[in-house]
Amino acid sequence: MKDLSDYSLKEHNTFGIEARCQRFLEYVDEAEARQVAALLRDTASPHIIIGGGSNLLLTKDFAGTVVHSAVKGIRLETRQDDNIVSCGSGELWDDVVAWCVLHGMGSLVNLSLIPGEVGASVVQNIGAYGAEVSQYVQEIRAVEISTGETVSITPDECRYGYRDSRFKHEWRNRFLITLVRYRLPKHEELNVEYGNIRAELQRKGIVKATAGELRQTIIDIRNAKLPDPKVEGNAGSFFMNPIVGRKKYDELSVLYPDMPHYMVDEDHVKIPAGWMIEQCGWKGRTLGHAGVHSKQALVLVNKGGATGLEIVQLCEAVRQDVKVKFGIDIHPEVNII
Repeated sequence: MKDLSDYSLKEHNTFGIEARCQRFLEYVDEAEARQVAALLRDTASPHIIIGGGSNLLLTKDFAGTVVHSAVKGIRLETRQDDNIVSCGSGELWDDVVAWCVLHGMGSLVNLSLIPGEVGASVVQNIGAYGAEVSQYVQEIRAVEISTGETVSITPDECRYGYRDSRFKHEWRNRFLITLVRYRLPKHEELNVEYGNIRAELQRKGIVKATAGELRQTIIDIRNAKLPDPKVEGNAGSFFMNPIVGRKKYDELSVLYPDMPHYMVDEDHVKIPAGWMIEQCGWKGRTLGHAGVHSKQALVLVNKGGATGLEIVQLCEAVRQDVKVKFGIDIHPEVNII
């Protein structure tokens, strides 16, 4: 178990922002997670739990303890009615997707190249290209900090929503996740109808994609529009795509007949936040050392030397302009500390 003082978090956030914490604890298995829980119960200082830092914006040093999982391991537990895959909470999410595709399981392929770790995937309910991780979660194993007991959490208990779960609200910083089990259907059809996936497959001359071909296509699409955080610090999509009522959508569609949209149900429509940000003229613009990415307006970037507060200022300026132009509030997907 790692137990470090005055620890730099620069390598633990993909914005590449320098911030420090008073104490850093990292566990590699369930036994160490229980030790960490005991240490947290014995201190009056606050704590936060982080994953890979790909959904994190640090605005200041943290006067408390930061906890991180380094639990590794990917294992196929059974191939009965469905495939059950268990993953350590510290595994990189995309490594899990790659492992599943390599072993003949393509259910998670639309979630390829999403940054972050397994534990954070079930907190955030990550999603892309018409899929969400909550569709596949069977069980979450965790140590409850207040009791030190190991608990089993079902997806129904998590109350999953769009990029949302109880882990982000009343369960915030309450559990040390150690293991996630995913239930992957054996005969799930690959979904190539979302966004520009089919067009890209056709461009490549692929008529019926394998899971491997679909994964590479999604990787290519994401790489073409998302910056490498090692080159330009970012947290991927900074804003959630808003879901509006049908009346609001109908009003906007008269003004913007070419507005992209996705039907959620009969009464709700999802409108891409990136499109609205671009319509407000923010794509490629900077504010101080922070900027809106030139290829994808949904992404805010560290242009070099940006502070967390500068990125927050840019975020608020973008939100204000979208509100004025479209009458819609857009909200950060990123956890701001």
